[in-house]
Amino acid sequence: MVRHSLNTLACDEWCRHFSSSSGANTSHNTNQFFYGPTQLIDLKQESTMQSEYTSPEAGGTTWPFFVFLAGAMFCLLSSSACHLFCCHSKHLNIKLLQMDYAGITVMIITSFFPPIYYIFQCSPHWQIVYLTGISILGICTIVTLLSPALSTGKYRSFRALLFVSMGLFGLIPAIHALVVNWGDPHRNVTLAYESIMALSYLIGTLFYVTRVPEKWRPGWFDLAGHSHQIFHVFVIFGALAHYGAARIFLEYRSTLGCNK
Repeated sequence: MVRHSLNTLACDEWCRHFSSSSGANTSHNTNQFFYGPTQLIDLKQESTMQSEYTSPEAGGTTWPFFVFLAGAMFCLLSSSACHLFCCHSKHLNIKLLQMDYAGITVMIITSFFPPIYYIFQCSPHWQIVYLTGISILGICTIVTLLSPALSTGKYRSFRALLFVSMGLFGLIPAIHALVVNWGDPHRNVTLAYESIMALSYLIGTLFYVTRVPEKWRPGWFDLAGHSHQIFHVFVIFGALAHYGAARIFLEYRSTLGCNK
């Protein structure tokens, strides 16, 4: 009898607990059922609010930025192919060297697109003047370097002079941009980035022309540390510095617009 009473009490207690918990779950699910659409509406509003605070780069024109990235990748891929396969034959060596020089020229041309486009975005005629000018100069440089005679070591300094002349062309829009944006707070930062880029390219070109250090110790730097490798290291440094400046140009112009 005692065991039967205990079993009866346990059964009653379990039934009361089950009925109360099921009622709570039912009411909770009912509330979710009725208030669920309201929560969905709130989520939709939150996503709208989040989209209003996205990066300012999302609303800006990005194609000049990707033009520069494409030119930089083409330059480095051309150089990689040249160094990998130049030992195949003399004929292929000349062709790959021409492709390498064309890649350097393309990178110089595309480097002008982000700063020229974003700085002179509110003056389209200056965009056309400067971008057309560097493109014509670059095409003339590529046509000149496609000559097999100019791909030999005899004209090493002449090739470097062509690249330097393209870089010096950038002084004209750079001075123009400084005058136009003299009071701009971003001027010093972008100027520092572009100065690092120019200095990196210049130092790399000096190593390329002078053939330091292998001319001091012939045979010591055949595998690593010769001037051409140092040249490429400084080219990468310059490209990274220009990438940083391009990001500032993109963010600043997409935020400011043409109100200034």
